[in-house]
Amino acid sequence: MFESPSVDAVMAAERAASFTKRSIKNDAKRAGLELALSMLDLTTLEGKDSPEKVRALCRKAITPDANDPSLPSCAAVCVYPALVKTARNALAGSGVKVASVATGFPSGQYPLEIRLEDVRRAVGDGADEIDMVINRGAFLAGRYREVADEISLVKEACDDADLKVILETGELETLDNVRRASDLAIRAMNEAGGAHGHFIKTSTGKVQPAATMPVTLVMLEAIRDWYLETGQVVGMKPAGGIRTAKQSLHYLVMVKETLGGLVQTGIEGEYCPWLTPEFFRFGASTLANDVLRQIAWLKRGVYMASHDFSEA
Repeated sequence: MFESPSVDAVMAAERAASFTKRSIKNDAKRAGLELALSMLDLTTLEGKDSPEKVRALCRKAITPDANDPSLPSCAAVCVYPALVKTARNALAGSGVKVASVATGFPSGQYPLEIRLEDVRRAVGDGADEIDMVINRGAFLAGRYREVADEISLVKEACDDADLKVILETGELETLDNVRRASDLAIRAMNEAGGAHGHFIKTSTGKVQPAATMPVTLVMLEAIRDWYLETGQVVGMKPAGGIRTAKQSLHYLVMVKETLGGLVQTGIEGEYCPWLTPEFFRFGASTLANDVLRQIAWLKRGVYMASHDFSEA
């Protein structure tokens, strides 16, 4: 296998905290909030999910604020495999992608063939993106080759769909493990063929802590080092626990200051791939409405109540 660098947990926490102290002017704040809105994967992953709820979520993803059609659509709607067809039909022609969790979400403990069939069915029903979860038990037991092989097989099962590998960082115990899992996932996806459509993702949202800034920073640094080594852009998705517009801006500042100096080969001018929905997403169920409230305040000087926006 490979050797991942060790992580200074104290310095990672201090560096992550520094991103929350940047002063952002109103024009930049508004642009940042609209960018965050365009990066959202609106998600519903509950046992009581229904076709009606998914269709409502799809309508919100296409037009987040019915009173402001100038706002961008969200990036994707993420659902269980059984509801992929419903989301596919509701989003037809909109440009909003269909994402689906798979591989025995959220445990990742099902037999491998069942996990792979889970992926194939979701893709066959129209999923553009698959969010898989690694087997943390195997990883923590040191069976790294097994985890890497499973990621490669899932990537192959995705066919043309993009793959996001969920590390479930809340169960990985240390930042050293987060870095090793990030490096492992990135390399395993690359071994399965090509770099396009690769993401690493913090969490399922079912385990606490979910996304944190130190964890996301460590994962961004793994992405940075892979880019410097290969020139390949790997996406990032913090998910779970990001609930406020202010938090979303903190994450975008972190992306800008960690990866913003890297310009993709062949692109002229100032360009950071990770400041686009193609390579950065927020996985959040409650973030959208707070972002919409803050945008409304900046544009109209009116602070809207939560119930002024639909929950789905």
